[in-house]
Amino acid sequence: MRSFILVAAGLVCQVLGHGDHGASQKPMVDENANWMTKHMAEEHHISDFDASSFFGLHDYDADGHWEAEEMLRTFGLMDESNKGVPQSRRNEIERELLRLLDNDKDGFVTRDEFIAFIESGKTLPDMGTGPGHHGDDEYEYEIHHWEKYHDENTPYEELNHPEDIEHFKKHEMLEDEEERLEKLDKMTIVEDNIPSKFRRGT
Repeated sequence: MRSFILVAAGLVCQVLGHGDHGASQKPMVDENANWMTKHMAEEHHISDFDASSFFGLHDYDADGHWEAEEMLRTFGLMDESNKGVPQSRRNEIERELLRLLDNDKDGFVTRDEFIAFIESGKTLPDMGTGPGHHGDDEYEYEIHHWEKYHDENTPYEELNHPEDIEHFKKHEMLEDEEERLEKLDKMTIVEDNIPSKFRRGT
C-alpha cells in the first residue's frame, strides 16, 4: 500500500510537471482524417503541425534520418499492442515505407525526402497497426488513460481501474527489483554466483 500511495503521488506530480493538460487534451478529428492527423491527435494531442515538425518528432535519435526501426516504431510496431504482428508483415511495412519515402534508395529517409513527399500531396498510409503507440509505459498510460479518466485532484483510492492496477503493479515490480539489486551490490560475495559444490553446507 505504501508503494501504491507513493507511486500515485508521484504520478500526480509528473502530470502537473508536464504542464496544463486541460488545454492540450486530444483534439477532435474527423473519422475520415488521414493516419498522420489521427496519430498526431491521439498520440501527441497536436492538431497543428507541418512535415518538418512531424519528421523531427519521430526522429528518435535526432540524427536527421529515419532508419527502418524508427519508422516501425512510429507505426507502433515496437509497442506491446502489436507484439502479435509477424515478422513478415513488419518487413512488408518497412519495404513499403522505404518505397514511398526513400527517393535515393540509400536505406533511410531524410527530412528533405519526407518534406518533398508531403509537399507532393501525399501522406503516410494507414498500415493497419493502430494509431502508432510509441511512447514508454509512463507516457502511454498518462496520455491514453490518466488524462481521460483522472486528474491532479483524483484521490489514490479512485485509481482502481484495471489500467491503474496494471500500471502500479509494474512500478512495484521495478521497485522490488531495484531493492534486490541494491542488496546484492552491498554483499561482498553473492552466494547464487558460487557453484553449488563450493557452497557451505552442500
